[in-house]
Amino acid sequence: MLAHFLFYMYNKSAPKINVKIHMMVILQKLEVNIIKPKEEQTVKSTVKDSVFCHLFHDKRYLLQLYQALHPEDTKAIEDSLTNITIDNVLMNGQFNDLGFRVDDRLMILAEAQSTWSPNIIIRAQLYLMESYQKYFSEIGADLYGSRKIKLPRPELYVIFVGKRTDHPSEISLAKEFFDGKEYAIDARAKIIYGSVTPHADGQEDIIGQYIAFTKVYDAQRQLHGKTRTAIEETIRICREENILKDYLQECEKEVTTIMSFLFDKETIYRNHDNAIRGEVRDETKEEAARKMLSKGKLSVEEIAEYLDLPVNEVQKLETEILQKV
Repeated sequence: MLAHFLFYMYNKSAPKINVKIHMMVILQKLEVNIIKPKEEQTVKSTVKDSVFCHLFHDKRYLLQLYQALHPEDTKAIEDSLTNITIDNVLMNGQFNDLGFRVDDRLMILAEAQSTWSPNIIIRAQLYLMESYQKYFSEIGADLYGSRKIKLPRPELYVIFVGKRTDHPSEISLAKEFFDGKEYAIDARAKIIYGSVTPHADGQEDIIGQYIAFTKVYDAQRQLHGKTRTAIEETIRICREENILKDYLQECEKEVTTIMSFLFDKETIYRNHDNAIRGEVRDETKEEAARKMLSKGKLSVEEIAEYLDLPVNEVQKLETEILQKV
């Protein structure tokens, strides 16, 4: 089968890194139906992030996102936007949810998060620096020359779909990690919990609709578990309630494929049990946890559950890694 072939080739050619993360990324990129999931098979918990990426990689909806963030810019068109999402599929490099440039004026990076972590601002800073580096290479900028180069203004956003509780409207690197004192670097990201610019008729903007989609999915998951029924009901309800209606009508098959194809750890264990467990045997659980933490795509709790480690031990490893950044 194609999935087994990819898994075999991946282990032959790539360094021993987090197989679980990379296999799911590779399979998502294929966007093909290899296996039709059975009703009892479960869906990967980060499915909402995957839909986020698919939704906003379409320039029609990306433009709507930009217009929600900058309603004052009435001249922007789809051709004004350039996708700069960092997408390292088969390497040890980092990758983010969404990045785009508006002409050469703005560089906007956005992350969708369901679990709160102050470390997102560190990742956002790293994503931004890599995005700038690629931009400089693209325009042939001479950073050692005397002429000042043109630098797109950066904007960082976190679209948070979990429970807000007492989370802030902005997260700052200096405030979170340096007690608010000024040092050589700082970065700030705006936290978005709902519509930024609702329509005149009261309808949610594209950001609010995406967040509403995640809430519907959470409710259906509570009713039906992480099953295909939860996916089908989520799509049906959202279409009826005019939540991402056009997107779901046009891309229902793709969305269903994305949400059905990314199985959770039970399915991955079942399909690739020996290989995955072999990876963990070849390295200590601590080493595996370090690699997963360095990717930044799984929460501490998810890593602890996956590797059967106490949460506090994974938290200690996370602290050690951050101290070395």
